[in-house]
Amino acid sequence: MYWLDPNTPNGAFPDPSLALDEPNGLLAMGGDLSPQRLRRAYAHGIFPWYNPDESILWWCPEPRTVFVTDSVHVSRRLKRTIAKADYAVTLDEDFNSVIGACAGVRKGNPGTWLGPEMRAAYAKLHALGDAHSIEVWRHGDLIGGLYGVALGRMFFGESMFSRERDASKIALVWLTRQLHAWGFPILDGQVGSDHLYRMGAVDLPRSKFLKIVNEAAQRPSITAPWQFDIAVPASREHIGA
Repeated sequence: MYWLDPNTPNGAFPDPSLALDEPNGLLAMGGDLSPQRLRRAYAHGIFPWYNPDESILWWCPEPRTVFVTDSVHVSRRLKRTIAKADYAVTLDEDFNSVIGACAGVRKGNPGTWLGPEMRAAYAKLHALGDAHSIEVWRHGDLIGGLYGVALGRMFFGESMFSRERDASKIALVWLTRQLHAWGFPILDGQVGSDHLYRMGAVDLPRSKFLKIVNEAAQRPSITAPWQFDIAVPASREHIGA
């Protein structure tokens, strides 16, 4: 197992092809969650994922689950829900509340991998313009959203949540529509699940995924804080203060 020195945040990661087959994608441990380290990790398709009482673990699984930004599947029922527009969506309006909700205890899962150290690290990335959130509101209440990291024209999704039915799906649909308008080819979903596949996620070989990351991450970034420049439901009646 490759060990990262926490005192060298600009140190190189091992080649992702060296990641373990079991557990799938485990590449390295240790290091820190500094902005320098996180930017270097994501630029190489690597992300941190560990429990709060563990050493930091770094992953690059094979295959990689992604959404092609113009190919998200919208079911008939979800299409009706989106068209109803009895909600509002925003970008970078309340990052801390989104990541806090993503870290909340969920049904059937008494713990969370999003411990205080992780939340603080992504909040710092957000303050630096590298991490972003999308929020879904109804009557002033935050009912769903997701957050992730952006480098150039590459978006790495990290986590999502719903407090009402389909709220995280609404967030994903509107985010991918905006990302497509900005020229982002894919949204990284990391590891596949039935939920993601039902929404149209596909698996890419790690080598193909890394090629896309290398090209997309080199393109100019979108100035933070992000704002929609496509037409979205945005009634102030629904947006929280």
